[in-house]
This record gives sequence, C-alpha cells and structure tokens, in this order.
Amino acid sequence: MTSTQLETPAAGKYTQPTGLFINNEFVKGVDGKQFETINPSTEKPICSVHEATEKDVDIAVAAARKAFEGNWRQVTPGDRGKALMKLADLLERDMHIVAAIESLDNGKSITMATADVGYAVGCLRYYGGWADKIEGKIIDTGTDTLNYLKKEPIGVCGQIIPWNFPLLMWSWKIGPAIACGNVVVLKTAEQTPLSGLYAASLVKEAGFPPGVINIISGFGKVAGAAIASHMDVDKVAFTGSTIVGRTIMKAAAGSNLKKVTLELGGKSPNIVFDDADIDNAISWVNFGIFYNHGQCCCAGSRIYVQEGIYDKFIQRFRERASKNVVGDPFAQDTFQGPQVSQVQFDRIMGYIDAGKKAGAKVETGGERKGNVGYFIEPTIFSNVTEDMKIMQEEIFGPVCSIAKFKTKEEAIRVGNSTTYGLAAAVHTTNLNTAIEVSNALRAGTVWVNTYNTLHHQLPFGGYKESGIGRELGESALDNYTQQKTVSIRLGGALFG
Repeated sequence: MTSTQLETPAAGKYTQPTGLFINNEFVKGVDGKQFETINPSTEKPICSVHEATEKDVDIAVAAARKAFEGNWRQVTPGDRGKALMKLADLLERDMHIVAAIESLDNGKSITMATADVGYAVGCLRYYGGWADKIEGKIIDTGTDTLNYLKKEPIGVCGQIIPWNFPLLMWSWKIGPAIACGNVVVLKTAEQTPLSGLYAASLVKEAGFPPGVINIISGFGKVAGAAIASHMDVDKVAFTGSTIVGRTIMKAAAGSNLKKVTLELGGKSPNIVFDDADIDNAISWVNFGIFYNHGQCCCAGSRIYVQEGIYDKFIQRFRERASKNVVGDPFAQDTFQGPQVSQVQFDRIMGYIDAGKKAGAKVETGGERKGNVGYFIEPTIFSNVTEDMKIMQEEIFGPVCSIAKFKTKEEAIRVGNSTTYGLAAAVHTTNLNTAIEVSNALRAGTVWVNTYNTLHHQLPFGGYKESGIGRELGESALDNYTQQKTVSIRLGGALFG
C-alpha cells in the first residue's frame, strides 16, 4: 500500500500518502523498506512510509531527466506559472488538513502550522508570478555584432529539506526551481515526511507533467547522499546543519561538480539598547527565540542587553517567557509544542546541563515539561560569558543566553563573534544606531525592532558558515538559472 487512513483532532480523518512520489504516481521503494514517523507529543508511531534508497533516487532522477529533456522544455513560462498558482490554490483549499499534519508529525502548534501553510501558499504564488518575468538582455558592443544574454534552467535539481518547517521549506525549494523551468527530486526530512507527501498528492491535480516534481522520503545518509553525489543531478539545494552542508559540498565536488546552494545554521545575536521600547523589545525577543520551539536556524539565541536596562529586562523577559503556553499542539492557546524527536530533546537537555555546569544562571525553565512527549520548558540563562558552550554553539531549541554590554562598539564586536552569520536584530529608538549597527553586523538578514519576520519577497541566507546563496525573493531565481551569452556577427569577415 502507498497510503493509509489517519485522523487528527483538527481535521478529522484523511488519506495520508506513504509512497514515493515519482512520475506523478505514489510507488513503493525498490527494496520494500519502510520506516516509522513518530508523534513527538506522544512518542508513539503515527504510521510508516516507504524509504527511498540509492535505487529509488536513480529512478526519480531518470524520471526528472526525461521530463526535462521532453515536454517540460516546451511548456511556456506562462503555463509554468499557472501550474504553480494552481498548486498554491489546492494547498490553500486543503490548508486545514495540511496544518493538522504538520502539528501531528512535527509538533508545532496548530496556529503556527496554519500560518506556515499560508506562507507556503504565498511563496508558490509569488514564484508563479515570476515564471514569465525571467528575462535576458541585449549588450551593445558595436554595430557589427548582436549580443544577448539568456537565462536558462539548470536542469535536474536535487533538493533536501529539514524537519523544522517541512511544508514551508518544500515551497521555498520547489517554487523558484519550477518557475525557472527546472525539474526537481526533493527529499523530505526523515523525521517529518507526511506533509510533503500530502502536498505531492496535489502536484498531478495542479497540471504538472510526470517527472517534473518528484518527492521521496528517506534518510540523509542514504537518499540524501545519493542525491548529492548523483552524476545526473545538475544542482543540489540543502537546508540544514552546517556539518551536513560541508558533506553536501564535498559530494557535489567529488561527483559532477554540480551547482550548490546551502542555507545552514546560525547563532544569531539579538541586541537590545538602553533606549529601546522595552515592552516591544521583550515581545520580539520572546518570539525570536521561542517561536517554533526554538527550532529555527535564525533563532535569536544570543541576547545582548545594554547595562542600563539589563536587570529590568531580565525580570520582564522572565515574566513574559513564563506566559508561553507549552503543551498539546492541537490546543488553540498553545504557543510551544514538543521538540521534534528524542534525539533533539536529548541534545537540547545536554546543552541546558552544560550551561548549568558552566555557572550560568537559570532565570526560568531548564527542565523537561511533563513525562510524556518531547516537551522542554522555555529556558533563559543569564550571566553568560562568551566562552560558554551555550553562547557559542547552535542549540536549536527553546534556550537562550543573555549577556550585558556597555557600548555600541562592544555590541557590534560580540554580535559578530561567531562563525555563523545568518541573522541578527537591533532594538533601539535611535535611527542612527539602528543603521550603524545593522550595517556593521555580518549577517544576511538584520531585523530592527522586530524578529523572525521573513517574507517570500525578501532574500534570506547567510554570511560566513551560514550558507551559500539566497532563498526567497528575486535572488532565489539566480540559484536556479544559468546564463548563456550569444554573440552574432552581423558584419563581414574580419580577417578576409
């Protein structure tokens, strides 16, 4: 079987695809392997899905190649855009089902999951609008030559997405790739395969030809590695940890030197100056770290507060964090659900233990919540020094570290004292300070008096070890096109 019947508290019963989506059909894996996906709220299996091995990756890539070299190349940019728009419409139609799947499989609150689906719909529509606006240009070098630049699709794109925003990352990857005329083989995260497989069931209905969009489930070390090293994959896009990103780059270089884009980890500074609107700052700092249970690559986990308001900030932030409702993802008032897996839970608790042993002060949290499910209390450490593990390493959980600073120059120095550079934030009512500090921080995105306010029109990506290339906005189109120069001689022979 390649589907099963499931039920969620929010959407009731529905049919969950469990097969590999290849050539517009759900199929079993060649080796017949399956693996369980776990409900992080109950620690119990939800269902089993088919596991892709190297053999299945070969089949999916062959299907994608056939589509790219066949009818898909003849589809007009306008029709590509219409198909993406239709896919967005279908996803919006089934929003309540898909959001419930995200809450079930990932553990995020139903309100956050519903918002994620809405953002995914917006992203697909945005790139549907771009499909017929990818243009070249003429370059005038003289009257005897006609030169033009043409942007062409790269070809077969392997895409590997993470578990923290399963459907949102699905749309971030597929939208620009398809808009530019590519074909894709996308691997979902093994922890959260269900929403991506459900979305795949809408691809055929949206009007995409067989082989254009292929969605497979499998493990990173097998299926992910096969995509990254495949000789017939022209480009690989990966979102995940910096450690795995290095492995992807090595595999790409060691195979056919395929194009690579990477959106990797972060340890983002959230800087609060004395003159900040403290209520507004605390609201955004809280959202910046505890949104999505802290499982966010751009989480504002390093909080630097100017010494004049440090004590007041700590007290108010502690009070605000204690109001975050942690519990059942399907409860309407839940802000924070469980961490995604036992592995992630253990990792986060290990960092909390390390912070305690290093001498940092636990202002609130620091413990498991309840006895069932991977729930962790929102945790705030104060009196944290730069050399502490919790200040230097990405935790990827509801844990933040707070330190004080004196001057603007010190804030910039500590803000940049990391190997990452994905995001940062500045909270101040002084426009000069906002601009000066934003310009000085080495990060791909800097928010001012806000946090985590991403938008599909705004490019997103990192400096330093936080990645290569940009997701979203017009910039993402550059990741999925290659430029051709055509030079036509209009004059006579040059050399007789």
